[in-house]
Amino acid sequence: MDNNKVLLVIASLLLPPLAVFLKKGAGKDLVINIVLCLCFWVPGILHALWVTLA
Repeated sequence: MDNNKVLLVIASLLLPPLAVFLKKGAGKDLVINIVLCLCFWVPGILHALWVTLA
C-alpha cells in the first residue's frame, strides 16, 4: 500500500466525505456518501472505504 492509500483509509474512518472528495472530487459519489453519513455513520464509512480502495 502506498502512502496516499493509507491516508485515504484513515480519512475514510474519521471523515468519510473528505476521503471520497479527495479520491473522486465533487460528484455523485460525494453526494451518496454525504447522504449515507447523515442517515447513519457506518454506511458512510463502508462506502468511503469501497470508493477509496477500488
